[in-house]
Amino acid sequence: MKSKKQWMWAGVAAGLVVGSLVSLRPAVAEDKPEGAAAGVLPDVKSEGAKDAKDLEPVKVELPKPLFTGTPKAPPKDTTVDLKTLGKRRGQFLAPKGVELLSLKKPVKLSDENPIIGDSTVVNDGSKEGTDGNWVELAPGLQWVQVDLKQSSEVWAVVLWHYHAEARVYRDVVVQVSDDPDFITSTTIFNNDQDNSAGLGIGKDREYFESDEGKLVDGKGVKGRYVRCYSKGNTSDAQNHYIEVEVWGKAAK
Repeated sequence: MKSKKQWMWAGVAAGLVVGSLVSLRPAVAEDKPEGAAAGVLPDVKSEGAKDAKDLEPVKVELPKPLFTGTPKAPPKDTTVDLKTLGKRRGQFLAPKGVELLSLKKPVKLSDENPIIGDSTVVNDGSKEGTDGNWVELAPGLQWVQVDLKQSSEVWAVVLWHYHAEARVYRDVVVQVSDDPDFITSTTIFNNDQDNSAGLGIGKDREYFESDEGKLVDGKGVKGRYVRCYSKGNTSDAQNHYIEVEVWGKAAK
């Protein structure tokens, strides 16, 4: 039979063994929830909103992610903001009563004979990045245009170009107008900082595509038509659109 002293030393040895095993145990998912390392950006209030008490989150439904992890470092010739790289978007706050206006409304394309798909996929409600859910337009500057059927306050435009990989689309410009030919318009987003699209010098940054899409603050700008431009991407020269959502309410 072991003495009291022998039992004490046996307990110490067992504790050391267990402690060693714990310290050598590889990290598992329970140690850090997926996406925790990337973090979430702060909530953003629309710059056009005046009364902070009359705001609520715009509830954008997201598709299933097709890749995980932090995107690779951006190519040298892009303007991607490294401070936000890999982080999830916070809530976007807009005036109460804002709703989705664009679903299945008329869509016009600059390329009348798309390489893949047609205009109906642009606002059919399907944001999945699988085959058959996007329209592919020819190289060069192209656009898609949504007719909201009435003049509206545009508070948010959300774009999904192609999110099966983390690519960057060039010369992304979003405009709002009451003129279907956009002879006069208001630009609410422009990341074309060298004016290669000829639509003016933009001050916004380029960004990686993801399942979140790109949410643009419409600031309550009034217009019936929303037009979204692009000019190729970092993977190929084509222009793709999975979905365009316009959130707002009828203009007063």
